[in-house]
Amino acid sequence: MSRPLADIAEEYLAVRRSFGYRLSGHDRPLADFVAHLERTGLDTVTVSAALSWATRAGTTPLRHAQLLGIARGFATYLRALDPRCEVPPRGLLPEGRRRVPPHIYTAEEIDLLIGESRRLRPERRAATIETALGLLVVTGMRSGEVVRLDRGHVDLRSGRLRVVATKFDRSRELALHPSAVEALQGYAGKRDRDWPRPDTVGFFVSGAGRRLSQASLEYSFAELVRRTGLEPAPGSRARRPRLHDVRHSFAVATVLGWHENGQDVQALLPALSAQLGHVDPASTYWYLTAVPELLALASTRVETRRERAR
Repeated sequence: MSRPLADIAEEYLAVRRSFGYRLSGHDRPLADFVAHLERTGLDTVTVSAALSWATRAGTTPLRHAQLLGIARGFATYLRALDPRCEVPPRGLLPEGRRRVPPHIYTAEEIDLLIGESRRLRPERRAATIETALGLLVVTGMRSGEVVRLDRGHVDLRSGRLRVVATKFDRSRELALHPSAVEALQGYAGKRDRDWPRPDTVGFFVSGAGRRLSQASLEYSFAELVRRTGLEPAPGSRARRPRLHDVRHSFAVATVLGWHENGQDVQALLPALSAQLGHVDPASTYWYLTAVPELLALASTRVETRRERAR
């Protein structure tokens, strides 16, 4: 190749991002992959080089597969410029693609988490975390979307909020239940009394008067998981409940409600995709983890249709 691989890698990332892909966390691994190729005397990608780099740079099978995916994406782009380039085939590290089921929170667990959030100290922190967590529970928003909310994005008079330029730079508008509006109004009043001159336009404010950070929200949620006893026992292979699992739980609870009410779930799934901000409705199916209640309801409806068809 007449052009340095590092320049082509930067070009590749720029092109992908121009199509709306954020590619968060790709810059450093891709630069490391290019450096690996150069250290081994290669000016193009080979399957063996990509595989050796991914398994050396990663620490777990899942990370190995993620890194190989980054290398594969770059190789696919490079192949159009350099026919010598080898693109690693899909499924080369299938063990790394195993999806670990999320934790689906029960209504009782959500109540425990919300109740425990009220006991956080100082009280300003408790109010912020309780309200932010409650908003995640009732809307299915991404936690990053919640912390990026500005005051101008939340219209409590109309009971709606705007999620602006989120994943794939897409925006959407969500309707809020009256109870959610009431909770947000209560928080906004307390926030404005405690921080009359905040250093941020963010809706959710930290104890220092700045925008609530993703790290702070994640840290507080981990503390709530410990306090409520939801953390797996030492030595357990169960995954620790995550904040992102609240989003999965929202999707499952929504579909459960539709099944219980006898509604046409397939017809309503596009509405759930829009609520979650998914570009492709197929992405929503990943959130519909097979919980026993959902399987039982789906099975019952199938049997009922069979009986009617006889």
